[in-house]
Amino acid sequence: MTSSNKPSSMRIDKKNSKGCVIKRGNPIQITINDTQVTAYDGELVASVLLAEGIRTFHSKHKTGRPSGIYCGMGVCYECLVTINGIEKVRACQTQVENGMVIKTTGEKNP
Repeated sequence: MTSSNKPSSMRIDKKNSKGCVIKRGNPIQITINDTQVTAYDGELVASVLLAEGIRTFHSKHKTGRPSGIYCGMGVCYECLVTINGIEKVRACQTQVENGMVIKTTGEKNP
């Protein structure tokens, strides 16, 4: 909790445990499942989805089972999303861009 008793963002604070300032990219606006959110230049789509509480990125076409981030390095193809109308884009390998529109079949987890 912050000093004003409001929950803090899921993203890390600007200082780490050793007091070093963490440099972030400029804030940008993207849309995830029809909701506009703030992301930062240099972040990966998967990181932003996780920070927004989205753990299920898509459903497997054969089984319908939920799928999300798994290997985090682009090998397993478990993190596929639709970006700017292009389907089956790996969220763990794609950097966010201002104005990007991301669609998942997942839902926000509590």
